[in-house]
Amino acid sequence: MRAIRNALVYAEGGGIRRRSVLFGERIFTVEEGASECSAEALALPSDAIVLPGFIDEHIHGGYGVDFRDDDATRAAQRLASRLPSEGTTSFVATLAAQSRSKTCKTLRALRRYGESNVSAGARLLGVHLEGPFVQKSCCGGLAAEELLPPDLGAFREYERLGGGWVKIVTLAPELERAEELIGYLRGRGIVASLGHTAATYEQIERAVRAGATSVTHVFNAQSPFLHREAGAVGGALLLDELACELIADTVHVSVPAMRLLVKCKPKEKVILITDSICLKGTGQDGTFVADGKRVIVTNGEPRLENGTLAGSVLCMNHAVRNMVEKVGVPIEEAVDFATVNPAKALRVDGETGSIRSGKYADFAIIDSRFRVLCTVRGGEVVYRAS
Repeated sequence: MRAIRNALVYAEGGGIRRRSVLFGERIFTVEEGASECSAEALALPSDAIVLPGFIDEHIHGGYGVDFRDDDATRAAQRLASRLPSEGTTSFVATLAAQSRSKTCKTLRALRRYGESNVSAGARLLGVHLEGPFVQKSCCGGLAAEELLPPDLGAFREYERLGGGWVKIVTLAPELERAEELIGYLRGRGIVASLGHTAATYEQIERAVRAGATSVTHVFNAQSPFLHREAGAVGGALLLDELACELIADTVHVSVPAMRLLVKCKPKEKVILITDSICLKGTGQDGTFVADGKRVIVTNGEPRLENGTLAGSVLCMNHAVRNMVEKVGVPIEEAVDFATVNPAKALRVDGETGSIRSGKYADFAIIDSRFRVLCTVRGGEVVYRAS
C-alpha cells in the first residue's frame, strides 16, 4: 500500500486541492488535507500536481516504432514502456489502412499482447482501425491504394481476429453501406468515428442517427465548413452527440480553430489525441518510410513528399499544456480532455480516467510547467524523471 500525502490532487468531483490518496493497484481513499496513515509515501515536490493518467486513443507509434512497419508486439512493448514519460497510462493502438494481410497479422499480434495482461508501462486498451473504409479524396497520410468501400464481411473478419480488442473504427459515412456498418458497430459497443470524409452535413446527421459517436482528428482530412454547406466540420461542431478528437500541436489545427471547437462543443465531448508516428520522442528530425511512402519530419512537422501532414510528434502532456497556455482552457478542463473524456468514449470510465475510490491508481504527476515528474499505472511507478 502506498500514499500520496497532502499534495495538489485533481480528484473526481472537485478541483485541484490539497488531498491525500491511499492506493494499491486501485485507489482506496481520497481525503482532504494530510493523512496520518503509515503507508509508504511517494516523495513529491511541494508544487507537484497529481492528475489522472492520460489516455491516448489515437496513436500510431513513437520512440522509434510504428504499428505500420514494425513487429506489432515490439511496437506495443516499446510504446508501453515510453508513453509514461508523457504521463500516458493507457493507449489504443491505431492501425492506418494497410493491406488485408498486414492488418490481419497486426490484429493477431496485438490481441496476443493484450491478452497477456502486461503490467509494466502503459496499458493497452484496444485497437483503433483508421480505415480502410474511408474516402480516397480525403486520405491524408493514409495509403489511398489500400482503401476500400465499407464491407461488413471484411470488418467481421478483422473483429474475429482482434478477439474483442477492436474499440474504434474510423470510416467515411458518405460511402455506400457505411450506415449499415455504423449500425453494426453500435450494436457491438465499438465506437464508429467519422473521418477521412468528404461528407455533407446531412450525411453526418444521418450517420449520427445510425449510431456514430465520434469524429476522427477534427478539422483534418474532412470536408470543411462553408457558409452554404457546413460539411463534416460543421457537423462536428454543431452535433452534440459527436465527440471530437483533437491534435493540439498548433500545426494540425490553429489556436483560433481550437478556441472555436471548445466554444462550440460540450466540454465532455473534446478528446485530446497525439496521432503520433515513430519519430515522436526521438528528439530529431528525419525521414521514416511508412507503407512505402517517405514521411519527412522537419521542425516537428511530419509530412509526405507532397506536403500533406502525416501524423504528429506530439506528446500528450504538451497537448494538455497547449490547451491551457495557448487556447486558454482551465487546467481541469484540459486534463478532462485527455483523461475522463476518452475513458467515457471507450466505456472504461468505471476503471480509469479520474481519481476516485475504486478506480485504478493511474496518475500523471506534473510540475507547474507540465513536465512529467512521475507516472503511476495500477499503483506501480512506471516512470520517474531523472
